[in-house]
Amino acid sequence: MLTNGPSSAAVLAERLELTPAAVRRHLDHLLEEGLAEAREERVYGPRGRGRPAKVFVLTDSGRHAFHQAYDDLATTALRFIAEAGGDAAVTEFARRRVAEVEDRYAELLAAAPDDQKVEVLAQALSVDGYAASTLQAGAGEQLCQHHCPVAHVAQQFPQLCEAETEVFSRLLGKHVQRLATIAHGDGVCTTHIPGQALKSEPVSPVSDSESARTAR
Repeated sequence: MLTNGPSSAAVLAERLELTPAAVRRHLDHLLEEGLAEAREERVYGPRGRGRPAKVFVLTDSGRHAFHQAYDDLATTALRFIAEAGGDAAVTEFARRRVAEVEDRYAELLAAAPDDQKVEVLAQALSVDGYAASTLQAGAGEQLCQHHCPVAHVAQQFPQLCEAETEVFSRLLGKHVQRLATIAHGDGVCTTHIPGQALKSEPVSPVSDSESARTAR
């Protein structure tokens, strides 16, 4: 669930090559421990007919079991920066934080063909712990980050997400659009990257499970 995002029991059983009964036992344990929760599948855009599917997602406690041990320290530091220098100081900090990452990624994308740049970016993000994948959507692509190491901090300081989006835009040479973020309660951070043609075509919404399947 960390790597692939919100998933149904059936999808988990297929992915892990376990029986549905075995998956249910694991899910029941995670639910009892407060490490996961069940919710209706979130659909971005018009909802179709029928009852929404039930998917399982990690809670904040579940995410904390991974690489988020320094959230409290980071939040305290950013609060100090905000009190001392205001929102502008936090924005500048966020931009400096991603500057080194941008330099590393720029070298990788410069060597990639235009039609593979988004995929190369996703691979680089995955190496850094974001469990990223890509999805074709309308005339463009969607970059899906199934994990965010700073999600808990970004809930209070959205400048972190904004700086990251600016980096994506510069690296890809396009105006990208952030559609969803884990920090705001979505299952996946989703960024739309327009294609070269048919740029006026509306973005095709995707559900949590559709984004999750791209990481399989």
